[in-house]
Amino acid sequence: MDLASLLVAADAQPAVPLVPVAAAGLDGWLKAQSERTRAAVAAQAFTAAADSVAIIPGDGPADWFALAGVADGPLGPWALAAAATRLPAGRYQLQGELGQAGLGWCLAQHRFTRYRKAEPQGPRVLATASVAAISSAVAEAAATALVRDLIDTPASDLGPAELAQAVVETLRPFGADVRVVAGETLLAQNFPAIHAVGRAATAQPRLIEAHWGDAAHPRLAIIGKGITFDSGGLNIKPGGGMANMKKDMGGAAHALALARLVMQANLPVRLHLIIPAAENAISGNALRPGDIIATRAGKTVEITNTDAEGRLVLCDAITLAAEHNPALIIDYATLTGAARVALGPQLPALFANDDALASEVLAAGMMLGDPAWRLPLWAPYHDMLKSPIADMVNSADGGFAGAITAALYLEKFVPSGVPWLHFDTFAWNAAPRPGRPKGGEALGLRAVWAMLRSRFG
Repeated sequence: MDLASLLVAADAQPAVPLVPVAAAGLDGWLKAQSERTRAAVAAQAFTAAADSVAIIPGDGPADWFALAGVADGPLGPWALAAAATRLPAGRYQLQGELGQAGLGWCLAQHRFTRYRKAEPQGPRVLATASVAAISSAVAEAAATALVRDLIDTPASDLGPAELAQAVVETLRPFGADVRVVAGETLLAQNFPAIHAVGRAATAQPRLIEAHWGDAAHPRLAIIGKGITFDSGGLNIKPGGGMANMKKDMGGAAHALALARLVMQANLPVRLHLIIPAAENAISGNALRPGDIIATRAGKTVEITNTDAEGRLVLCDAITLAAEHNPALIIDYATLTGAARVALGPQLPALFANDDALASEVLAAGMMLGDPAWRLPLWAPYHDMLKSPIADMVNSADGGFAGAITAALYLEKFVPSGVPWLHFDTFAWNAAPRPGRPKGGEALGLRAVWAMLRSRFG
């Protein structure tokens, strides 16, 4: 579906009025309405609760309008998402300011249709006088839809090669220079950790890299973990833990979507996108517990858990980004179950080595309905990553502070003085909500995009 066609500037075309009403203002609004309207509202037991909808008939078949129950205050991103799916297909004219609600209006109508046709319901088009809000809402909705579609695609159709092709197809129209290093060439070009993680799979591992923008502009590195399926390796996951592991490339999906937003907006940066892509599989040459592997940075890593593979591919990617003196490094990764235990499925864990940067992202997230929660880079826990025979282990013993120790592992590869953001995200809706079906999801994407616009735009 063309999301841009769902949100348009108001004009003279016929449209059904769509009136947002908050519960606190319902009585006052009803006092100004006709007895017939009040009766229709009462008959539908409409109380203006958030995500509720009522249809109010008029004198003729074409003479009707719709009510949407919303929360108090300006419309949030999901305020009209329920209305966008429950109202009949057609054209609606929003009464009042759009606020952030264009995002949910568009995404509520997005469907993942690669394997099953969508039910033929017809589009709901929303016309609004808030013209300035349309383009950003559509761009962010399209970016979120890209994340969802990539994550929802199973590993049978989205391995490292297909992920590389998705990067090419998404970014080359903007003039990006895309480079892919695959298989044994990873060793020749000094990406040993990526190779070690992916060497057991039939599909060759890859380092996917894209450059875009004026070299004179500040360099922005965006990195995404691209594990297209995670069996856990020889430390194999149980069946339940493996069920959704097609989503282990969710970090790559976020990174690619953010890169496209940067390019669409022509942000004055020199963009460096890096996606280490691999399948964590099992075969005779799989990475073993107890192995010691090299990394691009020259540090050696003792493998204590083959299911802690995401940080291994990311450390080579972070090292590559650091070699180009970036002004900022951002990485997204579906990295640890510990972050989910701590924060649940809706809040990504945010780590940062710069307090002002973290505060800016957190504030943007709260304002935009894209929240994150900051966890500490607690320096004393570096001791948990010590190895007696290598520079470090890849996974600390015991069940303590798993998300923090994973972030501390990555921090070892970030140069001192370079601002760095790390999102440990679930990238998945565990249960449906209006505009957010069960499945792949972008978490922390819009918050970071707002920060980048503020810093570089």
